[in-house]
Amino acid sequence: MKNILILLLSFCFMASSIAQKKMIPISQSLLTGINLPTESKQDSRMLSVAGAKMLLEIESKKVNIAISATEVLVLPPVTAGGFNADSLVKNLTDLGWVISVVEGDQKYAWLQKDSRHLIMYFAMNAKETGLYFAEAASAPVQNTQGNTTGTMQTTQTESNQIQQTTDTVIQPNLPEVILQSIQPAANSGFAFTTTNFDDGWTSTVQEDWVEVSNANNRVLLHYPKEGTVFPADPEPLTKAAWNILVAPRYSDLKDFGTTTINGYSRPYLGFGYATDNATGKKMYIVLFRHGQTGWLEVIKTDKNSFIQEYKFDPESLRWDSETDILKPLIDMFSYNKFAVAASDFTGKWTSDFTGIQQLYHVYTGNYAGMNVNQSNEEFDFKAGNNYNWKFLAVNGMVGTMKYNQAKSSGNFKILNNWQIKFSMIETKGRTYHAFWICIKGARILNLLDADYPGSGIFTQYGKSK
Repeated sequence: MKNILILLLSFCFMASSIAQKKMIPISQSLLTGINLPTESKQDSRMLSVAGAKMLLEIESKKVNIAISATEVLVLPPVTAGGFNADSLVKNLTDLGWVISVVEGDQKYAWLQKDSRHLIMYFAMNAKETGLYFAEAASAPVQNTQGNTTGTMQTTQTESNQIQQTTDTVIQPNLPEVILQSIQPAANSGFAFTTTNFDDGWTSTVQEDWVEVSNANNRVLLHYPKEGTVFPADPEPLTKAAWNILVAPRYSDLKDFGTTTINGYSRPYLGFGYATDNATGKKMYIVLFRHGQTGWLEVIKTDKNSFIQEYKFDPESLRWDSETDILKPLIDMFSYNKFAVAASDFTGKWTSDFTGIQQLYHVYTGNYAGMNVNQSNEEFDFKAGNNYNWKFLAVNGMVGTMKYNQAKSSGNFKILNNWQIKFSMIETKGRTYHAFWICIKGARILNLLDADYPGSGIFTQYGKSK
């Protein structure tokens, strides 16, 4: 990453004279028609427009609305031009735009005029004011009941303030973003559908789950499914997941119960005896979810055999039990892991990251702006083991964000079932630990730089449409 930053800073320095030509003086917004204060400029630099679009999509993706034709305007600070939130609202309403400010974040607003819809972002900073517009395919229904008075946030960031981070949101939302962006692929498109682990467990790809088994155990790692994860107390959520994932394959449910342990990543457990419709045998079933792991289903002949294998009795758990007792169950999720082959790598695979920090003055508590860190990384695999790689990063305070990118091309080689080598990433060749995770109809690529493993957390990539 350090090499990336050095490369990107060098690129920005060399391109600065060219970039300035794309900062065009402007007196009127092209998308809205509003008049702008003296010294306003349109920033048409590719990375600036891409960064602004990414920022607007933070809000538009919440309501599944596509945006296009992003307009990036850089206005003089309010201290110089006098153009503030009230000025913006008046100019828009005078031209007939209906303003719906986003509840909970008044820097965003939806605009509507005749059959047109726009999304807007407005942020005043000490050095300049950022104003972004983009065409929207439609308007969010939920926003029509929000603030339509045109009241927008007017707090200005001081250049010499002491800042304190009070809230950080990191996305990954990864399974939701990948599930929305992957292209379904048949299992026959991948070389490996079975993994034999050294500890005796075997994982096999199935239509609705990964089945993990050994001589005496059978565990189903269910793929994400609609209706099985939603905001709710443990009991109704566990019952809903049971009815969708478990109940259709069993009958005559007995001694059903649910339980949980209070904590940051609350576990959910459902358990009971039921008759397997396929075999007619009575089985003891435990349905389990922890944090963002998804649901797994343990199938045993009776409760005692479950206790022997996983070292706890589900019925004995209480709200104040130690979560460490659940480790044997949590470890089962690691068996959704399959080897890589050269024939697996076709098309574009992307990974997106968004980190947001809402900043407040440590002494006054006043809002001090938002710091955004976003990145997009893409591998485009071609015929003959060739690839193109690119990286885009957007970071900084809103209104003064910096946009950087890097690109490489080369060829790749599979070193073994769990490693892939790229001839050029940034400025040198790199080797990555690699494996696949299965979801319904598709897979997630996991990569970790073998020379710089850091925390050991793999970056995940979904296949683009």
